[in-house]
Amino acid sequence: MTGEFAFIAALRALASDPAARGLNDDCAVLPFGGEVLVLTHDMMVAGLHFLPDQDPADVAWKLVATNLSDLAAKGAAPVGVLLGYQLTGGRFAGGEEPFVAGLRAALAHYRVPLLGGDTVGASAIPNAPQALGLTAIGRATHTPVPGRDGAIAGDALYITGPVGAAMIGLEAMRAGATNPARAPKLTEAYRRPVALLAEGIALAPHVHAMMDVSDGVLLDARRMAVASGVTIAIDSAAVPIATPEHRRAEALRWGDDYQLLFAAPANAQLPVAVTRIGTVLAQGAVPLLLDGAVPLGGPLGYTH
Repeated sequence: MTGEFAFIAALRALASDPAARGLNDDCAVLPFGGEVLVLTHDMMVAGLHFLPDQDPADVAWKLVATNLSDLAAKGAAPVGVLLGYQLTGGRFAGGEEPFVAGLRAALAHYRVPLLGGDTVGASAIPNAPQALGLTAIGRATHTPVPGRDGAIAGDALYITGPVGAAMIGLEAMRAGATNPARAPKLTEAYRRPVALLAEGIALAPHVHAMMDVSDGVLLDARRMAVASGVTIAIDSAAVPIATPEHRRAEALRWGDDYQLLFAAPANAQLPVAVTRIGTVLAQGAVPLLLDGAVPLGGPLGYTH
């Protein structure tokens, strides 16, 4: 067994509870008493999800925001978070305080409490990457809770905003703009993404399927199509981008944007400003079409 997809496939045999949704979604959805809980857990590793020398305050913010973005895609209101933290071993000036400061800022911004978690010591292996995790707990504001699997033929495909800003931000940081004061707006989308909680809550009653764009518009749209048993056709020119036009193809395959991607009736009166980027079709030979053809040019998005 090798690779992320093979490992997840093996885990599906263990995830038999209906709340797990067959591990085909970003969250578990668990009826509990008179409420429906929405739970998610994401990890971040230095060198994969953030730069090894990145400001720990920004890393803390991103860890919170990316997990809350999964709740946003379910129309869930955050209840609290649990933190899994690996100590840095004095790698940064100020020890762990910069991370704590960023965590404090993110929790205050989203008005969500820290409920607990776990810490482990720094790795004894020199230059080993730091690993972090966060579990976010939310309360569904609308049922049924939207998943990836509800898109139906005839729906329109929408997105809440432009993609590609995180790509530009990471490139700027790699070019030397690691100090936010030097390029705060250019790097902000990568350093401190925004979880669209209010938008997700507003949209949940109107959508058939919804997810956040974490791994790229094309890859995430394909995932929605596979889960829903449909074909999704995207008009590349309709997708709003935050990059120069000549980089449109890259922007559609790059992740970390955390916009909400959703399928809803084409005539739906939506409460949020969004852009229509495609159409949901009956299941065809392939799950995803880009400008009427099978997408070419390498991977559709980010995979581990």
